[in-house]
Amino acid sequence: MNKLYQTKKLKAFTLTEVLVVLVIVGILVLLALPNLLPLITKAKSTEAKVQLEHLYTLEKNYFYEHSKYSNDLNAVSFVQEKLSTEGDKGQANYRVEIVEASTTTFVARATAVVDFDGDGTFNVWEIDQDKNLREVVQD
Repeated sequence: MNKLYQTKKLKAFTLTEVLVVLVIVGILVLLALPNLLPLITKAKSTEAKVQLEHLYTLEKNYFYEHSKYSNDLNAVSFVQEKLSTEGDKGQANYRVEIVEASTTTFVARATAVVDFDGDGTFNVWEIDQDKNLREVVQD
């Protein structure tokens, strides 16, 4: 009978201790976040660079076949990924477009559809026929 009423004590943290730890972790994250935002923006801008370099390759192939650059993304077989602002399945953070195309030159632009650091400025990258990749607007 005594064994039924015997209680076993388990070592555990109290609710107060867990909440204090969560508050401390939250404060540390808030202190570190402003320092990490430029790194996040830099990492996301890699998407724009890769997409523009891919479009550059497609434009060069089109140029070798037709002796001119195209101003149509479909003509060079560039597929714009679904944008992150277009619903659940969208993952692309940049809208890619051909700004200018002629027989000797072209300029393509990747414009961010998401404001990475919340300052109201959207990141913009451009590439030309000489593969000069440059950041036009920094976010």
